[in-house]
Amino acid sequence: MTRFAKTLKRLAAVPLVLLLASCASGPSKPGKIEDFSSVEVSGSVSWDFQRSLEHLSAEEYAEAIELLHEVIERENRLPAPYVNLGIAYFKSGDEKNAEEAFRQALERDPHHPSATNELGVLYRKQGRFQEARKLYTGALGEHPQYLPLIKNLGILCDLYLQDLQCALAQFEHYLELEPEDKDVTIWMADLKRRAGR
Repeated sequence: MTRFAKTLKRLAAVPLVLLLASCASGPSKPGKIEDFSSVEVSGSVSWDFQRSLEHLSAEEYAEAIELLHEVIERENRLPAPYVNLGIAYFKSGDEKNAEEAFRQALERDPHHPSATNELGVLYRKQGRFQEARKLYTGALGEHPQYLPLIKNLGILCDLYLQDLQCALAQFEHYLELEPEDKDVTIWMADLKRRAGR
C-alpha cells in the first residue's frame, strides 16, 4: 500500500463526535446566536441527537440521517446537527447533500472548525484543492490550535498541492501541539528528506 493510500485510510478512520449544546428545556428562539453554549434545547431534541451519534458510530448512516433531519426540524439554530448530517451523507457517498449540510452549519456559525474541516475534506476529495486551502487557512485564523484543520492543511499541501514548505509549517505546528503523534512524526521526517532539510 502506498503512503498516499495509507494516509487516506487513516483519515477515514478518524471518529468525529460533536456536542449539541447545553441540555435544558426551553423553546426554540429565532435569530442569530453568538454563544452556542447558552442555547437551551428540549430534552427530546438532545436525546434524539445523542441517538444519532450512536447511529453514526455504528456506521448506520441512513438511520443517522433520518434522525438528524428530525432533530433539525425541531431545532435548526445549532451547527452540530448539520455537521453530523454532512458527515453521515459524506460517509454514505452523497457528496451533494453533504456539502449542503456543511454549508448550513457554516451559515449558523461561520467559524465552526469541524464544519470547515469536513467541508475542506470534501473539497479535497472532489479535487477542489484551492477552495479547500482557502477554507483551512481562514478557519485556522480563528482556531489556530484545532488539530484536524492543521493536519488536513498539511496533508493537502503535501499530497495534493506539492507545497512542501506549507506542509512542513503545518506539521511542525501540529507536532508542537501533539508531539506524541507517531504518524505525523514519520510524515515530517519524510517531508524534511524531500525538502533537503
